[in-house]
Amino acid sequence: MDWISFKLSKAYHITTQPFQGWMKDLFTDFWVNYATMFLVIAVLYAFIRKFSKRWWLYAWLVSIPFTLFLTFIQPVVIDPLYNDFYPLKNKELETKILHLADEAHIPAKHVYEVNMSEKTNSLNAYVTGIGSNSRIVLWDTTLNKLTEREILFIMAHEMGHYVKKHIYVGIASALVLSIVGLWLTKHLARFVIKRWGKALKITSLSDLNSLPLILLIFSVLTFAVSPLTNMQSRHHELQSDTYAMDLTGDKQAAIKTFQDLTKSGLSQVNPPYLVKIFRYGHPTILERISFVEKYERNE
Repeated sequence: MDWISFKLSKAYHITTQPFQGWMKDLFTDFWVNYATMFLVIAVLYAFIRKFSKRWWLYAWLVSIPFTLFLTFIQPVVIDPLYNDFYPLKNKELETKILHLADEAHIPAKHVYEVNMSEKTNSLNAYVTGIGSNSRIVLWDTTLNKLTEREILFIMAHEMGHYVKKHIYVGIASALVLSIVGLWLTKHLARFVIKRWGKALKITSLSDLNSLPLILLIFSVLTFAVSPLTNMQSRHHELQSDTYAMDLTGDKQAAIKTFQDLTKSGLSQVNPPYLVKIFRYGHPTILERISFVEKYERNE
């Protein structure tokens, strides 16, 4: 599947990454994911074997620092394994971005750019970190393809996520869903093993051969709640669009930015409804442009 995705992205000029670079990232992905999954599975089955009734609760408690690590530490520790980060070369633009950050009360001191043009034509930017460790990052594709006004709109949008504390809401939501998901996984897995365990050759949940069943149940549950999580994400994106418009008031830049994002990612402007609710964590481009056109700034 990775190979098919790479070939399609290459054919449609979404990715610019050569095969050697793609293989290097795939190799890095494999070992990072292997180490992570090995640790997760080892801890999970240790809990299942020691706490047969409440393993789901202990697994959830351990998932809390793991979730925080992925949210706050990964951008600083893991991401540099794949790309080079360096201070923004355009100091005039950096000053304007930091001025926006100051208005948003984000204590960032520098803006970084990352060399994503070696891999993709897509556009992106983000704000991450906590307090004095806050980091503002722009992909160099964004710097190369958008005007200054469009870049400032994108940064205002990303700052909106920070100001509205969407990252904390997302963490809280993920933790609530994960504890419910683990509890359901325990009971559904036990039911399946009791009824079809012999046919599946699974005698107990503590057996390692129950892993595919656990992963299947958790995957189905994750898919089942995806309309809810996507709806929350789309709401956050709309809040950030509103914040960006409040901060910049630049309708023209906003609309042009959305058009450029669509072109660079070959996104659907108005996807089918089921595709939207199950797959889209952002409002459709048509919805975002319509919102900007109707927006009235509160002075």
